[in-house]
Amino acid sequence: MSDAVITDSNSNEVKVRLRHKDWEVEITCKEDKLRRIVEDVISGLDSNSAEDSVSSKNSSELTAQMEELRSKFRSIEALLGSSGTGVERKSAQKIGMTCRTLLDLLLNENYFNQERQLGQIHEEISRRGYNYDRTAVSHSLTDLVRERMLVRVGTIRNYRYIQREFVATE
Repeated sequence: MSDAVITDSNSNEVKVRLRHKDWEVEITCKEDKLRRIVEDVISGLDSNSAEDSVSSKNSSELTAQMEELRSKFRSIEALLGSSGTGVERKSAQKIGMTCRTLLDLLLNENYFNQERQLGQIHEEISRRGYNYDRTAVSHSLTDLVRERMLVRVGTIRNYRYIQREFVATE
């Protein structure tokens, strides 16, 4: 169902209101572009409806996946809030950890209480059984610097990272 109204005879602008299932769209455009725009909108609504029907079929599967992710997230939170014993670290390895989460763990363990180079940090993460690209580690370290959790000292390609509270003031 649709309504069409010409808003101004001098400007050739047309205002169209389309209703399709649960959607209602109002379009204001030049008369000569109306057909293409309406076709684009209708095809977009139809494809969105198709996606909705597919997603409703998979909603129980998605709900199960979301609950699994919530469980993993709770495990990681528990790990970061704990004392960091070896047994807990092993269970965290089973669920997988992001590069950023690993750096947060190193921060909590005061690994950055002295200056560390990218290579040293990358080696420590590898030693713990995680194989992240040096670029990923570098980007996560940059995020920590931006968030003011770490300080970066040195020059480009030779940065060293240290926790903010351990920076020596001169």
